[in-house]
Amino acid sequence: MSSFDDGFDHEHESDPDFDEDDDSTESRVWQLLLLINPGDEDAALQQFADYREAAADIDVNDLVPIEVIGRVIDWRAGFIVDAHDLRALMQAIDELASRWNLTVDWNGDPDDDGFFDDLDAAELFSIAYDRLAEFGYTLWAWETEDDCHAGWMTLTRDGEPLRELATALEINLRLGSEVS
Repeated sequence: MSSFDDGFDHEHESDPDFDEDDDSTESRVWQLLLLINPGDEDAALQQFADYREAAADIDVNDLVPIEVIGRVIDWRAGFIVDAHDLRALMQAIDELASRWNLTVDWNGDPDDDGFFDDLDAAELFSIAYDRLAEFGYTLWAWETEDDCHAGWMTLTRDGEPLRELATALEINLRLGSEVS
C-alpha cells in the first residue's frame, strides 16, 4: 500500500501503466484499443476504463475479452449489428468513418427503396473495405457467437500488430473484404 492515501480507489485508474514486456490480457486490450482508436488516445482511455470496470464483474475464468471489448466500443470504435440489418451495418460503418471525416461511397443511394434489394452484408463490407483503403484505413470483421456482424477500423499500417493482438486475445479476425 502506498504511503499516499487520498481516499480514492486507484485500483482501476483509467491511465494504463504497462511496460513493453507486459503480455497480460489487460495490456493487450489496451494495445488493441489504441489501434482501433487511431490518434484518439482519450477515447481509448475511456473505453479501457469501461473495459476494466466491466471485466471486474466477471470471474477471470469466464472472461472472454472480445465480448467485453465489443460492448465497450459499440458505436464508438466498433460495431455489432444484427446480421440481417443491412441498414444498421451501413450506418455503423458510416459512423466509424465519420470519426476521421471520411465518407463511404456505397455505389448508390441508400435512401432509395430498392438499394438493399440486391446487396448482402459481405458486399457492404467489401465496398466499405475498398473505399476506406483509398484513405489508408482498413475495415475489419470479427466473429461473434450469435447471428451478428461485428467490426472496427484501423490505419492500414497497423494491420500486422492488430492480427498479432487478435491472435493473442483469441479473436477470430478477418479483413472486411473477406467477409462471406
